[in-house]
Amino acid sequence: MRFGGPVFVTEHDPEAFALAHVQKGYKAAYYPKHLKPGQSGEINAYKEALRKEDILIAEVGAWRNPLALEPEAAKFGKEYFIEKLALADELGARCCVGIVGTWAEENWYAPSEKNFKEDFFDYAVEVHRSIIDAVKPKHTKMTYELMPFGFLDSAEEYLRFLKALDRKEAGVHLDLTNMITCPRQLFGHREFLTGQMDLLGDAILSIHIKDMRLLPDPLSVMLEEVPMGKGVMDYTYLARYMNRLPRDTTVMLEHLPDEETYDAAAAAFRKQALAAGIQL
Repeated sequence: MRFGGPVFVTEHDPEAFALAHVQKGYKAAYYPKHLKPGQSGEINAYKEALRKEDILIAEVGAWRNPLALEPEAAKFGKEYFIEKLALADELGARCCVGIVGTWAEENWYAPSEKNFKEDFFDYAVEVHRSIIDAVKPKHTKMTYELMPFGFLDSAEEYLRFLKALDRKEAGVHLDLTNMITCPRQLFGHREFLTGQMDLLGDAILSIHIKDMRLLPDPLSVMLEEVPMGKGVMDYTYLARYMNRLPRDTTVMLEHLPDEETYDAAAAAFRKQALAAGIQL
């Protein structure tokens, strides 16, 4: 596996961007967020700088809602997906990743009862087929973030969605903590998550890793994402399994507030991986 996370480079300089990853010991990168499709010279410069250091771009994020109920918002979300998938293809990223979408109105990812209905599933298939067909990527795949807020909340549902999409340009992005939605899954996360990864297998292109804990005081279930090493997840166990996936599978930190917290999380993951006999 290739481990990575955000770097904190402000200048738009390919060499500086690549060097920042080398200094962190990362072999995988998030895409430079200022890039847009068609900026061939700059895109090629970033690709070459990263290639020299043997660093892969893990993913290009398409964090919008292409299934929004409001027509203009849906149009914007779909066009945004198409733009980011095209950019991922130009960059040769492992994947482009976004959420399937939501019919909630509160925000672009909110939960809704409607998100579990078959008409929502069918509409999601229709829209995401059209996004993939608009780009026809050759060097990347369109993937989807597993979320507990709709039908795409498990490996089983992911496989059902991929079968319905029927597009070879679609693949798997995995978020380990997003699949955990109850105390039974959290405390049994070793067997639960490796079972989920068994189902998805070598179709997994990139993985988000985070830690999680169950808050002890509320009487209802409240699960909280926390920095690596601050929760209960056993990444010594999970790293052994992730290391069996294809070598270029990218494993990425996310959702942390600053560089210092990312550095601490990276150190915690490396320590757990080393305990598994894996040198990142």
